[in-house]
Amino acid sequence: MVRSQFLGMLDGDACYEVELATDTVPPDGMDLVGLRELHGVLEDDLFALGARAVQIKEWDRTHQYCGHCATVTVQMPNERAKRCPKCSLVSYPRLSPAIIVLVSRDDEVLLARAPRFPTTMYSVLAGFVEPGESLEETVIREVREEVGVEVKDIRYFGSQPWPFPNSLMIGFTATYAGGEIVPEPNEIVEAAWFHKHNLPQVPSKLSIARQLIDWFAESD
Repeated sequence: MVRSQFLGMLDGDACYEVELATDTVPPDGMDLVGLRELHGVLEDDLFALGARAVQIKEWDRTHQYCGHCATVTVQMPNERAKRCPKCSLVSYPRLSPAIIVLVSRDDEVLLARAPRFPTTMYSVLAGFVEPGESLEETVIREVREEVGVEVKDIRYFGSQPWPFPNSLMIGFTATYAGGEIVPEPNEIVEAAWFHKHNLPQVPSKLSIARQLIDWFAESD
C-alpha cells in the first residue's frame, strides 16, 4: 500500500480508498479492474463509492507537495484538505464543473461527434465552466462555440459526479433559437439534427448524456 484515505461510512462500515504500488499482484482469483468496467456490475451505491475513491485517490496522489513552495503537505485532521506547514496554503480535492446540454428543435435533438468518439457514436454537447461564468452563460457559449447555434429556454436537468478524472457534470436542456450548424473543427468532427425516434449510436447508460437523450426520446 502506498497511501490511503478515509471515505466515509456505508451501511455502518468504515470505507477507505487505497492506492497500491504499480507492481502490485492481486491474490489468486482476483483481478484489478478499471472503474468504467464496473458499471452495471456493482450496485449503484458501491459504484458511487468507487467513483469517490478514484477522485480522492488522485487528489491525494497529486498533492503530496505544496503547489506554491514545494514543501511536503500535511493532512488536516478534521477535513478533507492538505495544509502546507511552511506557507499555510490549503489544498482541497479538485472538482472541475462542466455543463452538458441537450438542445432540441421540435422532435429533433442536436448531437455531435468529437474526435475521440468511435466513428458511429454521437452525444450531446458539453464543456467546462470558465472563471466568472454562470452555468447558463457556459451553456450559451459552449453551444455557440462548438456548433454555431443559439439556444434559449435553458432548464436544469440534473447532475452527475464524473470521476474521469474529477468533473462534476451539470446537465441542462435548451431549445434551438437560431443559426446553422457549423462545427468547430478542433472540437467537433460532425454535428446534425436527429429525430428522437431515429437516433445514432449514443453513449452508454453510465453517463448523464445518455440520461438526457433517453429523457428526450421518451418524452411526448
